[in-house]
Amino acid sequence: MSNNRFITTEKRDHIFLICLNRPEERNAVNMEMIHQLSDAFTEYEDDSTSRCAVLYANGMHFTFGLELHSVSKALVEQGGLRFAANNVDPLGVGFSSRTRTKPIICAVHGFCFTLGIELILASDIAIAAEKTRFSQMEVTRGILPFGGATFRFLRTAGWGNSMRYLLTGDDFGTEEALKMGIIQEVVQKKELLNRALEFAGKIALQAPLAVQAVIANSQKYFIEGQREAIKDLTPTALRLMQTEDGKEGVNSFIEKRKPVYIGK
Repeated sequence: MSNNRFITTEKRDHIFLICLNRPEERNAVNMEMIHQLSDAFTEYEDDSTSRCAVLYANGMHFTFGLELHSVSKALVEQGGLRFAANNVDPLGVGFSSRTRTKPIICAVHGFCFTLGIELILASDIAIAAEKTRFSQMEVTRGILPFGGATFRFLRTAGWGNSMRYLLTGDDFGTEEALKMGIIQEVVQKKELLNRALEFAGKIALQAPLAVQAVIANSQKYFIEGQREAIKDLTPTALRLMQTEDGKEGVNSFIEKRKPVYIGK
């Protein structure tokens, strides 16, 4: 596993852990860190034995968001953000041609600002520690959220709820985040990582190809619409039925035992 300057990774059985590790700066994300995050997501995608990832942070806060004074200058000079061609875009908004296909769980605490919310919205499940504070404050700095919040916040929380925070930059707590569907559960800080690992462990027990197919079809619905997602349902189901895991699922049900999936 990698131990880069700002992002570390760790493997626990079939679970892949990605840690934001710049605690002295409240995990504010600079250009080096965001590229390392892309590297970590790519490492996860390329590891055939990793079935679910957990994204969390070291220190008192998940992230204070982008380090604007350095990132804005770099983005203007470079004409935008681009990851390496074969790297995964952690936000899935076109910063590379490759997006993730495997599940990821976000575990957040402390400050979860701007990019932090966008990482949640780009994940599958999010858990927050009590007293976590959220803010999508880009308008207060003269810019707009460019990591997906303008459409994913809207998709998750609805027009009025999303605009309530996107247009004011106001912060909000876990109760409001839970009500809007930004997060799915609130736990004590000491239980945060273990709870995320518990979710990841349950997902990792399922058939990997089936899990990825669920994510792919759900994403297709949001990006291309219901008609296009419907077209894939039967072909995908038939393909999965012919896999080794598909046969194992049926056999284990008939034999009244727990299935053992191998990802084939």
